[in-house]
Amino acid sequence: TQKGNTVTMDINAYKLSPGKHAVHIHEKGDCSAPDASSAGGHWNPTSHKHGKWEQGEFHMGDIGNLVADKEGTARLVFKTDKWCLGSKDETKNIIGKSIVIHAAKDDFKTQPTGNAGGRVGCIEIK
Repeated sequence: TQKGNTVTMDINAYKLSPGKHAVHIHEKGDCSAPDASSAGGHWNPTSHKHGKWEQGEFHMGDIGNLVADKEGTARLVFKTDKWCLGSKDETKNIIGKSIVIHAAKDDFKTQPTGNAGGRVGCIEIK
């Protein structure tokens, strides 16, 4: 959702293995491939290195990690004024991209993906 200049992303994920899972925005809103490869790579409109959100260089799609409990449930509420919904500014607009959850945690340093492992969840941002 967007209110003023702030976008709030509220992620609720289920059926994950317990522990940390990287979550990123990917460049395409296409989740049709079984392995989510159709979503493309991390959304990186400013061509920065992968990293931790607002700590040095980072992709605009570098959200961080979800932490799944023993039942495999995870929630993350993320707010930023660096994104928008529906603008013509493609360095900020997240509509038409996807949210991808990975099998492993993001180490925030391995290029270009944070050593996050395979893709276990994908949904288009509409």
